[in-house]
Amino acid sequence: MAKILVVDDQRNMRTTLAMMLRGAGHDVEEATDGDEACEKVVSEGYDLVLTDLRMGATDGMTVLRHTRQESPLTEVIVMTAYGTIESAVEAMRIGAHDYIQKPFEEDELLVKVDKALEKRKLAGAVSVMAAEFRDRYHFENIIGRSQAIRDVLGRIVRIAPTPATVLITGESGTGKELVARAIHANSKRSDRPFVGVNCAAISETLLESELFGHVRGAFTGAVSSRKGLFEEADGGTFFFDEIAETPPAFQAKLLRAIQEGEIRRLGDNKPVIVDVRIIAATNQDLKKAIEEKRFREDLYYRLNVARFVLPPLRERREDIPLIVEHFLQKYGRKMGRRGVRLGDGVLDYLLRYDFPGNIRELENLIEQGVALALEGVITMDDIITPELRDGPAAMGSGTTPLRHGRSLQDAVDRAEKDAIEAVLREVDGNKERAAELLGLSATTLWRKMKRLDIQGP
Repeated sequence: MAKILVVDDQRNMRTTLAMMLRGAGHDVEEATDGDEACEKVVSEGYDLVLTDLRMGATDGMTVLRHTRQESPLTEVIVMTAYGTIESAVEAMRIGAHDYIQKPFEEDELLVKVDKALEKRKLAGAVSVMAAEFRDRYHFENIIGRSQAIRDVLGRIVRIAPTPATVLITGESGTGKELVARAIHANSKRSDRPFVGVNCAAISETLLESELFGHVRGAFTGAVSSRKGLFEEADGGTFFFDEIAETPPAFQAKLLRAIQEGEIRRLGDNKPVIVDVRIIAATNQDLKKAIEEKRFREDLYYRLNVARFVLPPLRERREDIPLIVEHFLQKYGRKMGRRGVRLGDGVLDYLLRYDFPGNIRELENLIEQGVALALEGVITMDDIITPELRDGPAAMGSGTTPLRHGRSLQDAVDRAEKDAIEAVLREVDGNKERAAELLGLSATTLWRKMKRLDIQGP
């Protein structure tokens, strides 16, 4: 039995739908309009919201956006009358599970409901799994329910207890250090130090001294002997961030340290035995760096024993609502602004934006938004800078960046173009079928495609 909210301002339709769903064994509540639905979504937990698109001032699209923001795991099916297929396609683009066109048969509705609930059940299981993972495996800051993140979490659990050297690759801001710390926390070395160093932040002349230490008089200014970070990490884990930024001469010494389990302090001939697990990370293509003689091939193979490839945020957009909620709570607590939420349109924009800076950029935006929010609501102006609106990354997934002040006709044209292109893809370019689904004549569709510069799939 699932908990379902039916939203329709027509009493007969609402009552009929509720009876159908109750007959199928579900717990059903009703909302007479969009405002009531939005209130219920906040106060009650629903597995599914079934909403009409065309209602009063607060229409089904608003209910959809509100549900996605307030209850990301709740699935939404929109109901649409003939001739409003564009709105249905737009609803699916921003997160509806499916749509159903009136009039419809009971069996058709129940099939769509069952599929939506199956997806909700899976998402809920993943969410519970993720919560258990966080409690058991110290994954507090690795947020997501996408398949990509589930694969990463599962791989951490398998690799962490082994002594294998790990190489983590991925774009900047994808969470490479978080993965490294999770591996350490679930290893047999978890009670020993985790020492990390950003190789790009230390000059070449200081890198060897910082990592391997030095003896008194090894160089000008070395007035006393000093342990390096490698010795500080003895028994634990050493994390090399941006390993590709190290010079080849240092790479040779690092290779020896990994192979032999010993280091030499600068100015000393006596080896020092160290027992550390090495985890390295980079945002560069190491194969290309090897070809350009910037990275040693033998070190690459020594590091690349267990490999993690972290996906960019644009490839796991379904995780964005959960990550946003995590940062809202984090910075709400930090700044004494608990309960801060996103305003209308903000989450939709974030879901379309390509995030070249990945999670780090998203965190920065939410921190900025919480700091600037008035009356507990983060608006577009609070987080969307001119560079973010107009830069190339704002194009995201083929959509147009949101520019304040653009004309209403621009917005209508954009929505119309998106809807037509979506339907053309759905029917493999069959214009006659597309026209039928869009409720247009073939001639009208052709004119719209010409005016909006739509070339077809």
